[in-house]
Amino acid sequence: MEAHYLYLKQEYAISAGIVEAALAMGAAGYPISAIYLHLVAVMDYMSLKKTERAQAHLLAAWDIARPDDLIEGSGEHHGLLGAMLETAIKPKWPEDFKRIIDITCRFSSGWRRVHNPVTGHDVADDLTTTEFAIAMLAARGCTTQEIAEHLNISANTVKTHIAEAMRKLDIKTRKDLKQYMLH
Repeated sequence: MEAHYLYLKQEYAISAGIVEAALAMGAAGYPISAIYLHLVAVMDYMSLKKTERAQAHLLAAWDIARPDDLIEGSGEHHGLLGAMLETAIKPKWPEDFKRIIDITCRFSSGWRRVHNPVTGHDVADDLTTTEFAIAMLAARGCTTQEIAEHLNISANTVKTHIAEAMRKLDIKTRKDLKQYMLH
């Protein structure tokens, strides 16, 4: 809980340290807790632009979750995982990825309506999961090229998704996107 709280406060390095310590001290022995700790680490490391460490934690969570079909957490945190599911899970486990997206859609239909106190608007329900993931990465300060490399897609494809998300949100700049997605 503390690690997730610190993540929300944008104290990513401290949050990641707490996760790493908790896992080293035995939390890895408790599957549900370990899955969520690893997912918080993914969110922290994506925010710190340490994608290799983020991917290692995602795959560790996946190794725990997949045998017992405990994949709900991956769907619930889809947008916050910084498109890591598309990068690490979709190519090797496409059917499981489809199930995660179904979970994401069910979960996010309510979550995306969370009132945004800064702008006074709701986060749009009509973004696709890819638009949402890319918009989250852009809002966190990732460049178009970084997003393209992370997702193994072209920079033009990234630009298209960002433009479409911004059109749907009726905003004009990446600064506006940050206000919309992260506050």
